Amino acid sequence: MADYEKDGTERPGPATAVIRVLLVDDHQVVRRGLRTFLEVQDDIEVVGEASDGAEGVAAAERLRPDVVLMDVKMPGMDGVEALRKLRELDNPARVLVVTSFTEQRTVVPALRAGAAGYVYKDVDPDALAGAIRSVHAGHVLLQPEVACALLSQEEAGNGTGRGSTLTEREREVLSLIADGRSNREIARALVLSEKTVKTHVSNILMKLDLADRTQAALWAVRHGIGA
Repeated sequence: MADYEKDGTERPGPATAVIRVLLVDDHQVVRRGLRTFLEVQDDIEVVGEASDGAEGVAAAERLRPDVVLMDVKMPGMDGVEALRKLRELDNPARVLVVTSFTEQRTVVPALRAGAAGYVYKDVDPDALAGAIRSVHAGHVLLQPEVACALLSQEEAGNGTGRGSTLTEREREVLSLIADGRSNREIARALVLSEKTVKTHVSNILMKLDLADRTQAALWAVRHGIGA
C-alpha cells in the first residue's frame, strides 16, 4: 500500500526516480535557501540555478530538468515571459511558480502561460517538496480563488461547441484530469497504458484548442465535466 505525506501526496518509495529541479529566482538568498532544503530530499536533485527568465530558459533547454521553480517578478525577462518561451520551445519541464505576490493579477497570467501551479515563498518546506512531487506526477496545483478567477476571465461560451468533438473515452480522461489525476492514476483507473492516456490527453488539448492540463482542467470544470 502506498504511503502518503501530510498534504495527501504520495510519499516516494525506494525505487522512485530522482526529480531534477532547476531554480530560477533573482535573489541569491532565496535560491540558496531552496537549494539547502531540497538537497536533503532523497528524491530531489537541484541541477542548476538562474537569476532571471532568460537565463532560466537557457538553463532549462541545456539541463532538461523535470521541474522548474520559477519566480514571477524578475528583472529583464520575467517569469511569465519565460513560461511562454518554454512553451514555444516545447520544453517538457513542469513549472511550479514560487512567488511572494498573492494578487490574482500576478498569479493568473503565470498559470495562463503554462505554469502547473504555484506556491508562496513562505510555504512550509515539507509542503514545497510535496508540491514538487505533485506537479512532477502530472497534477495541477490551484488555489480555489485563483481557479475561480481564471474561469471568470474566460469569455462566455468560449469553446463550448468543441466539447462535442470529444469521444466518450476522451471525456472520461478529461473528467479525471479535472479531478487532479496524473497520467499514471488515469491509466490505473481506466485500465489503460500510460502511453494511451498521453495520446488521449494530446487529442483533448488539440480538439479543445488548449495549451496544457491546467487549461483542460479549468475547461472541464466550467463545462460540468468532473471535479
